[in-house]
Amino acid sequence: MKLRVVFAGTPEFSVPCLEACRASGAEVVAVYTQPDRPAGRGRKLTPSPVKQAALEAGIPVEQPESLKSPETRATLAAYAPDLMVVVAYGLILPRKVLATPRLGCWNVHASLLPRWRGAAPIQRAILAGDAESGVDLMQMEAGLDTGPVLLERRTPISPDDTGGSLHDRLSALGAEVLAEGLARVLAGETLAVRPQPEEGVTYAHKLDKAEARLDFTRPAAELERKVRAFDPWPVAEGEVGSELLRIWAARAVPADAVAVPGSVLGMSREGIDVACGEGALRITALQRAGGKRISAADYLNALKTRPA
Repeated sequence: MKLRVVFAGTPEFSVPCLEACRASGAEVVAVYTQPDRPAGRGRKLTPSPVKQAALEAGIPVEQPESLKSPETRATLAAYAPDLMVVVAYGLILPRKVLATPRLGCWNVHASLLPRWRGAAPIQRAILAGDAESGVDLMQMEAGLDTGPVLLERRTPISPDDTGGSLHDRLSALGAEVLAEGLARVLAGETLAVRPQPEEGVTYAHKLDKAEARLDFTRPAAELERKVRAFDPWPVAEGEVGSELLRIWAARAVPADAVAVPGSVLGMSREGIDVACGEGALRITALQRAGGKRISAADYLNALKTRPA
């Protein structure tokens, strides 16, 4: 069978799924992505990674500010899509848009639904200490990530995973699960749907830079997860001695003595140990204001006076 697909996505996470659509044998008739945004030090208008990939492939690109207007819906309908595939697009799809493609709209979502519906499922899973994550291929409906699941891939979250490493792994798994779904539909199969259970629903609220500040009265294990989850963005930060540092890598270690949270317990080439509400956080990679990411050892070598 032939399958006309409209793809909607914006960030780097979505690009492997766009490539999976193109490789599946389906015809990608258009790509929808967010309008160009200012980026970099010059704040120059920059196309999204998905737009760049679409242009390189010669696919028509649409960049509406919203999908609510009749004109925007008419443009979508003119592409006569059989299916719309949505991967981290960033715009809400109104009911009339969801009903436009013959087979409806699919979403590739980076969590094991119904856990972590919403904007930041990758980081929230690490912050919560989840043992595993994954991607769900979901049939979209009007609610936020509430639709039935078609296919799923799972992956353990390792103690070393960061927001970046889990992002990259789930992006690749998303392309895999989407490729399987497309192959089965192209072969004439109707995918079975699994409604999401009502129990276990959690929401992955959008990340806020204010969350990046480390509160050393919290347990060290919790702060270690925050450091990992917020790499590469927004990057954890904390006051070490009298200096506010961006903290790129750290691990929880036992603390022998009871100390005031936030006080420096010791410094060595292995790292800088900071007392927490429970245990200590050993900072191993950091960044000073205006500087670049360096190891704790390099930071200590550069210090003329050590933090009190």
